[in-house]
Amino acid sequence: MNFFWDFPSRFLKVLVPVFFVSSSLMAQPAVPGLEVRRAVGKMVVDGRLDEVAWRSAQAVTFEFPWDGQTGAKQKTTARLLWDDHYLYISYECEDNDITAHFEKRDDPTYRDDAVEAFINPRPSQTDLYLGFEMNARATMYDYVYFQSKYLLKRLNLEGMLLATHIRGTLNASGDQDQGWSLELAIPFTEFEGLAQNLPPKVGESWAMNLNRWDGTEPKRRLSQWSNSLLPTPNPHNAKRFGVVTFVGAGKP
Repeated sequence: MNFFWDFPSRFLKVLVPVFFVSSSLMAQPAVPGLEVRRAVGKMVVDGRLDEVAWRSAQAVTFEFPWDGQTGAKQKTTARLLWDDHYLYISYECEDNDITAHFEKRDDPTYRDDAVEAFINPRPSQTDLYLGFEMNARATMYDYVYFQSKYLLKRLNLEGMLLATHIRGTLNASGDQDQGWSLELAIPFTEFEGLAQNLPPKVGESWAMNLNRWDGTEPKRRLSQWSNSLLPTPNPHNAKRFGVVTFVGAGKP
């Protein structure tokens, strides 16, 4: 007797979809992890990333998940640090043509050369996170993203420190630029009501993703630390955020 063919068809109708869903989930790559080391010494947020503490910070390089985009694949490196008062994030962006026009708070900075940080201090839920989108001229667009469809942009967080350093000329396409760097310090007080402990305890983990929009239409590309696995260029998938774990100070 052929067991498979004699198996009741009503059970096959249940098992076959489950098999394919399970296979799809198993095929997904694991989200990346990163240690956020405690900053040692004074941090000056000026966009230059020359503090001693940045030398000890673990670096991550962004990947390019979508091959159909027409923009150049230019390298982005990000690092994170923390102390009793701030979460620090830095980006180093290779860029041969730096473009950023938006200057007002909550302008759509993602249309410029820009970097992003999506932060969820409570990884057990994926319904809500804070978004920070910053262009090469240090213009901030911050918001709450809720249930993967509601974006509350009228949120203006206070006390953040933000600066960029440009190696080239801004909005001058006739020359060859080298790149730009951005430095952001977010007060832990802005995460009140979301995080379990502020500042976080050593060993505690948050969920986060870091992204970059590079170039302007029609030549434009999105790169990420953790691949969102969405079919089209879109960074908003909280279930695919990477894991950042707060640890003690590292050696420079």
